[in-house]
Amino acid sequence: MKYLDLFSGGGGIALGFEKAGFTPIALIDSDKDCCKTLGFNRPNWNIICRDIKDINFNRYNNIDLITAGIPCQAFSYAGNKLGLEDTRGTLFYEVAKAVTHTNPKIFIIENVKGLESHNAGLTLKTMVTVFEDLGYTVNYKILNAMNYNVAQKRERLFIVGTKANLNINFKFPEPSDNILTLKDALIDVPESAGYFYSKKRYDILKLIPPGGCWRNLPIHIQKQYMGASYYQSGGKTGIAKRLSWDEPCLTLTCSPSQKQTERCHPDETRPLTIREYARVQTFPDDWDFQGSISSQYKQIGNAVPVNLAYAMGKASLTALQTHHH
Repeated sequence: MKYLDLFSGGGGIALGFEKAGFTPIALIDSDKDCCKTLGFNRPNWNIICRDIKDINFNRYNNIDLITAGIPCQAFSYAGNKLGLEDTRGTLFYEVAKAVTHTNPKIFIIENVKGLESHNAGLTLKTMVTVFEDLGYTVNYKILNAMNYNVAQKRERLFIVGTKANLNINFKFPEPSDNILTLKDALIDVPESAGYFYSKKRYDILKLIPPGGCWRNLPIHIQKQYMGASYYQSGGKTGIAKRLSWDEPCLTLTCSPSQKQTERCHPDETRPLTIREYARVQTFPDDWDFQGSISSQYKQIGNAVPVNLAYAMGKASLTALQTHHH
């Protein structure tokens, strides 16, 4: 199977698809640390460390599959024709261009769940229209990683296009009945580097029980620690959050110790380490991240969890194989 991996990042999609039986003909990312990680672990992979705008996609024509974990806001819908021209100068435009040049049988785009409602749904509608105009049948679905053997609540939008004239039948993977907990994910996790808390932060977080957050602090400490956000309503459960052993982890972000998205270890008063982060994202222990600690956290936090990518890879393989017969 010939497949192309765009915005490869730390390798979540590539590893999942490798496990499903795909070998990439090229992986493209402009981030040097990501490319170092990919090359260090898979010296035989063809890694192209360049901006997607500078890639000539004509030499990859008629491929089976393209995957693209487009970084969050691919574009804000700006035009009025719901067409490709309206997306010029954006990463989405580059992906659509790549699809035009390579003519894949299937493409898969991963993005944040918020894309579905972004700009009252117009952004997503534009993307769908652009691909339909290019001759694809497009379906999308929000998948939660915890339903696909990942010990993490993480919802992401997957947009799948199949060449309309080939009658490819892509079915989104079936959710698993078995929900993994943080305890399952971190059994025998190897030692590794990680962040530490400042004394001030440590003294506050050590007051939080497993599964708890800022609400478990005495009121005067809540006000002091949270400042202005104490008085704002909504979405604050990530503040001073300590994880719980017996449920899936909360969504990992680019850093385990941002004040709004705290990911404190259940027992010890510290952020999750690099290898713990990697376990929660279902990277194998021998997948070695390169670059600074903060770059490693970012590569892991931004990735598509390997097991979720694997489920999408198997679904793609099934769709392509049935089509070939």
